[in-house]
Amino acid sequence: MANAFLSIERLTQKYPDGKGGQFTVFENASFGIEKGEFVCILGHSGCGKSTIMNILAGLSEPTSGVVKMDGQQISGPSLDRGVVFQNYSLLPWLSALKNVTFGVAARFPDWTKQQVEDHSIAFLDKVGLSGDAIHRKPSQLSGGMRQRVSIARAFANEPKLLLLDEPFGALDALTRGTIQEELLKVWSGTDQTVFMITHDIDEAILLADRILLMTNGPLARVAESVEITIPRPRVRTDIVENPNYYAIRNHLVQFLGKRSAELAGQPSEGGETHSPETIRIDKTGGEVSAAPLLQAVKT
Repeated sequence: MANAFLSIERLTQKYPDGKGGQFTVFENASFGIEKGEFVCILGHSGCGKSTIMNILAGLSEPTSGVVKMDGQQISGPSLDRGVVFQNYSLLPWLSALKNVTFGVAARFPDWTKQQVEDHSIAFLDKVGLSGDAIHRKPSQLSGGMRQRVSIARAFANEPKLLLLDEPFGALDALTRGTIQEELLKVWSGTDQTVFMITHDIDEAILLADRILLMTNGPLARVAESVEITIPRPRVRTDIVENPNYYAIRNHLVQFLGKRSAELAGQPSEGGETHSPETIRIDKTGGEVSAAPLLQAVKT
């Protein structure tokens, strides 16, 4: 795990409980993510998913534990880590294009203005935005178009790690499906590592190489790492025909509906590190435990 591209080691987050004690959100969580891997994390509200993402983004500090990327400890925000939020987080006074060029110019300060613009337009085009739309301000765009700008901005900056915080949560089902497919197309042409929070099981199966499952909080932990044994490229309308699809889906539903509560609130003993058990589900629904860290399956 220490040799992974992104290494989360013994991460713990506690807050004052207002009674002189402490409230432990999660404790001694440890897992790794390989370079180029797309990992989703699932869990009920209150288990600490967003807290983990904020720590990875450098927006908050854990109570204890270490996060390393490329062998270096993460400390504070960095252009090497990009974030796509659920609420778009676009600058309202700038056009869609200028929202992207703003970040690209900071990322590549030696580029000419034309290079920055051409690069930004190319990524907007990859997410389905072109023509007059790229010159409109966010208030003149639909929710789906705003999220396209957000995704284009994040990928255009070419971060080593891309963090997605429920980026499709506010979209209708049809728009969400379209942008999911565009996200996969853009990601498949890069070597970027992605860590994504979602509450949508089907979305996680479509997008991820692996899904991390968290128990309920408090004292939450990353209990399982489920490998998605469905080959890429994946298409929403086709993956349901894969023999592994429903076996994987049923396992996730059972964990979130039952086992996440059964495993909740179990404190570590003697500082024990909570490393997730790796689950690989074959076409018959059988489970095979493996090492805690899987290699990427991106093809």
